[in-house]
Parts: sequence; structure tokens; C-alpha cells
Amino acid sequence: MGRRLVPLTLDNLQDLPQRCRSCVFWELDPVSGEAAVKAATAALEKESWISAVLLDWGSCGRVVYVDDVPVGFVLYAPPAYVPRSMAFPTSPVAPDAVQLITAFILPGYQGQGLGRVMVQTVAKDLLRRGFKAIEAFGDARWKEPACVLPADHLLAVGFKTVRQHPTYPRLRLELRTTLSWKEDVEMALDRLLGAVQKEPALRPL
Repeated sequence: MGRRLVPLTLDNLQDLPQRCRSCVFWELDPVSGEAAVKAATAALEKESWISAVLLDWGSCGRVVYVDDVPVGFVLYAPPAYVPRSMAFPTSPVAPDAVQLITAFILPGYQGQGLGRVMVQTVAKDLLRRGFKAIEAFGDARWKEPACVLPADHLLAVGFKTVRQHPTYPRLRLELRTTLSWKEDVEMALDRLLGAVQKEPALRPL
């Protein structure tokens, strides 16, 4: 099995699942996001966002390939590039951290170590760029796949709550801890990265 982790660019954006290529839940503020969906311009807005972040900040994602088949991805960026993050009651993300926006691995490819390798690759990238941690907003009442990852699953892979909230706690993962991850986190990562499986309806927070 040949597997590759490739930086996300405009050239391989089409390798993301269709629902993710046209989802702008995080990339736009709630009002603009709803307008883009109604105007059927969400896919263009997503491409524009990726382009702007790449030009201004650099690599903001990884795509995972197994035997040249795209099977997963992770998206991350400083919170200044993630307008939706400011709509959360537990914002802002700490200045020394990058926001984990979303991540996904196809169910048929879970349990193969891809999740651990993917997150460790992101950790190495961000450590080289001077960041200390990844932070994420979790959904403490998570019931079905959505853009906000389940808080319980984030906790299971090593995130710690830094600001409590009954619905949307903010959690933090120190990057250096990810470099020593062992296989005992694999099942938890499978659950976490398999949680984003459909494009949710945009809803106000």
C-alpha cells in the first residue's frame, strides 16, 4: 500500500469530497456563508479562501492518498483566516496556536494508521513554523456528522479543555505531544476523523 501526504493546493482541491469542496462553514462568517450557499457560489468562495491563505500564510492542509486514491484530508489555519471562529462563545483561539478547522478519513481507510500520520505531519509542519499548539472548537452535544468536531473525540486524542462551555468548549493540543503518539490513540483518531461525513446545513451559533 503506497500512501502519500501532500500539501493542499488549488491543484488538488478537487480531491476533497464534493461536500467539503463546497462547504464554507468555517471559511466565511455566518451571514456571508449563508449568502454563498443561496447564491450557489460556495465552491468558488472555498477556492478563493484556499488561494488567499496559501498566498498570505502558506500551507493550510494536507490530502492523504493511498495508491493515488484520495482518502482523507485535514484543514488548518490561524484563527485570523477563519471568520466563523469568532462566532463561537469560547473564542478567540490563543495567539500561539493554529486552529484545526476540520479533518476526515474515508471509513474504508480508517484503522490503518493514516489519522496518526496525518496529524503528526501537521504537527511537524507547524512546529517548524513556530507554533506551539493546535486548538479546536468542540461540540459537546454532538449527535451527527457536522463541521464542528465532537468534543469527546478531541479529548480522546489528547486535546485538553482550555475554555469550558456547555455546547462549544475550546480545546488545545500541545504539538510536541503528537510526535510521540503510539498506536493506542489510533482508534480514537479513527472516531474523530470519521466524524465529518456530510455537509451540514449552515446554522447560526
